[in-house]
Amino acid sequence: MASATDTTRADAFRTARSPIGRIIFIWNFVGLGVLVLGVLLLTEMRANLTQALYSNLRTQGELITNLLIETGTVQGDPFPGINEPAVREVLRRLLPPVAQGERPGSSGPRVRVYAADGRIVADTDVLYDRLEETALAPPGAESSIGDRIESAARRAEYFRLTPWRPSITLQEERERALRGEIARGERLNESGERVVSLTLPVRRVQQVLGTVTLESADVERILVAERISMIPFVLGATIAVFLSSLLLALFIARPLRRLAWAADSLRLTGATRLQLPDVSKRKDEIGALAHSLEAMTGALADRIDANERFAADVSHEIKNPLASIRSAVDAARTVNDPERQTQLLGIVAQDVKRLDRLITDIARASRIEAETARGETGIVDLGGLLFELTQAYAPAPDRTGEPEVRFKGEKPIGALVFGQPGPLGQVFRNLIDNARSFSPPGAPVTVSLEVERGADGQVVRAIVEDEGPGIPSENLDTIFQRFYTQRPAGTAFGGNSGLGLSIARQIVTAHEGRIWAENRPEGRGARLMTELPLAQAQRA
Repeated sequence: MASATDTTRADAFRTARSPIGRIIFIWNFVGLGVLVLGVLLLTEMRANLTQALYSNLRTQGELITNLLIETGTVQGDPFPGINEPAVREVLRRLLPPVAQGERPGSSGPRVRVYAADGRIVADTDVLYDRLEETALAPPGAESSIGDRIESAARRAEYFRLTPWRPSITLQEERERALRGEIARGERLNESGERVVSLTLPVRRVQQVLGTVTLESADVERILVAERISMIPFVLGATIAVFLSSLLLALFIARPLRRLAWAADSLRLTGATRLQLPDVSKRKDEIGALAHSLEAMTGALADRIDANERFAADVSHEIKNPLASIRSAVDAARTVNDPERQTQLLGIVAQDVKRLDRLITDIARASRIEAETARGETGIVDLGGLLFELTQAYAPAPDRTGEPEVRFKGEKPIGALVFGQPGPLGQVFRNLIDNARSFSPPGAPVTVSLEVERGADGQVVRAIVEDEGPGIPSENLDTIFQRFYTQRPAGTAFGGNSGLGLSIARQIVTAHEGRIWAENRPEGRGARLMTELPLAQAQRA
């Protein structure tokens, strides 16, 4: 259990240190933070609510002021004045009492009437029938999470995130109202709530007898209610973002880190193949990447193995003529017969020629392999390539009797493949040269091309036929091995290195095609078949 816990803790630590993991967490939570900030600020909603509340307060204030002028003032001597009992009675009848459980001012605006000298005449929050006796709750007695959240919200001054200053004091509002203006402003009341207020003059004839101030905290209460209602959604979004970030980090950053670790181990330990079965089995891009890395390292390992085998085969093939040359030179030193010495020198010359041919073909094979690995592929008109290649094999006037190379039919159109023209041309040059080497003098070598539907789609099939002795059935696949040089009796020794067909198969395999040999059904001659995927089929 301890080891599993330690492993989980180490995985979490590595995930936290992962750059991709940090990016996932940071940007996911940045988006969440923008959402939360927008919910908390609610700037546009606050502005609209404030403007609507001012309009409502003005309507109510004008109504209350008109009633007070009619019923709350008296015609005094020498000037009219305010009837204080009548004012309080008007407010008591006009404004409804606080319902059970409501806070003062929650069912309507707070209304205060001031005399011209600044003395308060009436305040709806201190009218006797608007007060209620409620036992104070003991500390920490909030019964629900909502109460705790609301209390914390009020202690944080309604989640204010931007500096705010009162626009005007109550005294300044009254002074402006006493001059006959309608004043408005925002400030904090005695409870620390942000309120909007409107002060109107109580005017009888031309004389201002007092002021009526209406205050409301509905804007802040509505915003707080909206914010509190959004808290469960914000918490849910936070949990969802955290879980999604964690899953993305575990399923993306962690596998990528494992791939990097496996690649470093491959480099440091000298291994040749990457094995990540648990990652490569995933059915997503990470699994595809792991599978591609395994395939790439496998291909590199196969190429390394092939180069090692090729080096061993080259060493073996070069040692044979060198041993023959050494033996002939040693014999020539001890033999005094001129005829025998001439014969031994002929053997040396033949082996030197064989070495030259072998080294030339080895260099060509290495060059073609490098060209195939590094060259860029494109669409190749295989029909045009073969047609022009056969035309290049037209016999010279002074070399009659050599096998003739013919293209069967007209120049084909639409036989397009993906590949490299140089290596593909080398394939068919090797096939044609091999067929010519087995054909008797004057016998034709026929080249044909056709487009057929194979097991995996349409393919272009090229056929090179000769009229030679054919291929023993047990050697139909052996002829494609390196340095295989079995020749009919009477063929000059050392004239072939045995690399031509091997090079052809290597190039065709690199182009995702296949090559094989078979004997002609007529009973005389061999047939070399090459199939390459049609370019349109590969695109589809």
